[in-house]
Amino acid sequence: MKDLIIIGGGPIGIACGLEAKKAGLDYLILEKGCLVNSLYNYPVNMNFFSTSEKLEIGAVPFVSNNAKPTRPEALEYYRRIAASANLRIHLQETVRAIRTSNGGYEVETSLNKYLASHVVIAIGFYDIPVMMQVPGENLTKVAHYYKDPHFYAMQNVIVVGASNSAVDAALETYRKGAAVTMVIRGEGIGPRVKYWVKPDIENRIKEGSIKAYTRSSILAIREKEVDIQTQDGVITLGNDYVIAMTGYQPNLDFLRRTGIVLSEDEKKSPAYNPETMESNMKNIYLAGVVCGGMETHVWFIENSRDHAVKIVQHMLKK
Repeated sequence: MKDLIIIGGGPIGIACGLEAKKAGLDYLILEKGCLVNSLYNYPVNMNFFSTSEKLEIGAVPFVSNNAKPTRPEALEYYRRIAASANLRIHLQETVRAIRTSNGGYEVETSLNKYLASHVVIAIGFYDIPVMMQVPGENLTKVAHYYKDPHFYAMQNVIVVGASNSAVDAALETYRKGAAVTMVIRGEGIGPRVKYWVKPDIENRIKEGSIKAYTRSSILAIREKEVDIQTQDGVITLGNDYVIAMTGYQPNLDFLRRTGIVLSEDEKKSPAYNPETMESNMKNIYLAGVVCGGMETHVWFIENSRDHAVKIVQHMLKK
């Protein structure tokens, strides 16, 4: 039986692995995709909001050529940490279930079954898009993940949302020659949009380079058209692609099946002790973004790096 199984090979999962190794624990990291899978799936040209020192884990310096690190720099940084520390990590192995067994837990994956006395769930939130629940959302022209702007050049593009991801997609595709329309449920660009980007998108909207419908929502999507409910009624726009940046959510069903209690309100906050990160399930810990439930803007790498230390210290005290 292993001392610790860590579910999720993102930055916080890697941080937990580093702490476990330093403490001499028998641990294993299980990651369903590639190393730091969520970061890998970020937009190609993305810059982090945080500065490099706030993304550091394991007291390893993160040296960046930019004030705000880029996605490739972050991928290289975390890969080098995992490799140089020779972390025990299984990639492309999906965890399917966690069950109580022999005083510990059986962790069933797509490839194997493991026994562990303690489990850390650090699964992030980038795997499950928040759906619009409208006709045509399943068409291939609709993307809930945005990677690169060139694909959309010279096309009619609708971007749904007003957060950082939506703003980045709108600006980048516009600058590659797309005709961009934003559909925004609220009054305008979100308050948490990066401060150096917010004036850019608001000026493009003001000058008419990017069209924006506020207090509006998508009603239906077809191959070459989209129906939009606006403040002035329903309109139909010609359209080639929809980039739906409607947000993401952690695998709440996985948490429920594991036995972790979620709050009854819309936040779906999982139960855990903030001093130890232990959930309501004894010896099962939560780390990173998953701690926020549907409030995915609460936890970031920079303010959840210490979760790894709290967890391992609590294990050792036991």
